[in-house]
Amino acid sequence: MTPSESDADPAPDAAPLKLVLFDCDGTLVDSQHMIVAAMRDAHAAHGVALPDRDRLLSVVGLSLPEAFAMLSRGDLAYPVEALVDAYRTAFTRLRNAEPPEPMFEGAWEVLDALRRRDDVVLGMVTGKARRGVERVLKAHAMEGWFATIQTADDAPSKPHPAMVFQAMGEIGARPEETVVVGDTTYDVSMALQAGASALGVGWGYHEVAALERAGADHIVHRFDEVPAAIFDLLARRRAIAG
Repeated sequence: MTPSESDADPAPDAAPLKLVLFDCDGTLVDSQHMIVAAMRDAHAAHGVALPDRDRLLSVVGLSLPEAFAMLSRGDLAYPVEALVDAYRTAFTRLRNAEPPEPMFEGAWEVLDALRRRDDVVLGMVTGKARRGVERVLKAHAMEGWFATIQTADDAPSKPHPAMVFQAMGEIGARPEETVVVGDTTYDVSMALQAGASALGVGWGYHEVAALERAGADHIVHRFDEVPAAIFDLLARRRAIAG
């Protein structure tokens, strides 16, 4: 089996437990419109020049304090804490006024197929706050699909591996049984530091070349490629382990 195959139900010859940890923004849902709008409002509220769109999207996936600290580029006059608060206020207002973030094409169907397998446990590792995650899950009828959810409320910001370690601890999964699926270099680094496999997706907020440089084990370009890629990566780990 190769990662290019799109079969969502490979032959059940694998280890009995597989933990698949999905990032949220940029991987499952396309939240860039709301994120950029909230960033714009936060910067305007404090009279701070707005970084360009690519730079704003480059920090998606980090916790808010880490994201704004990175946007500051070390400028001590950049009001990180005030911008964090203003962003939260703006995002809450936008979230209540606009439709929920849309899922990427094929995401819901693939998650639904994976969650029904006896040998797969789904989890989420995200820079979102837990409240935001709960809203996304409710909006897309996915409540109860993820056995472990690690958020910016629970652990240090990506790329610190704490979210993956906590998820593995909750489920009882080993690193060689775990795959992190994400769209940013922060997801890749987090996975590798935890000893898990890193599956990059090519439709998110970081360029494919950046994911490759970060050490992604494989990169997919359509959601229907995700299941086969997951099982291929896990099979490679079993082969290495002997």
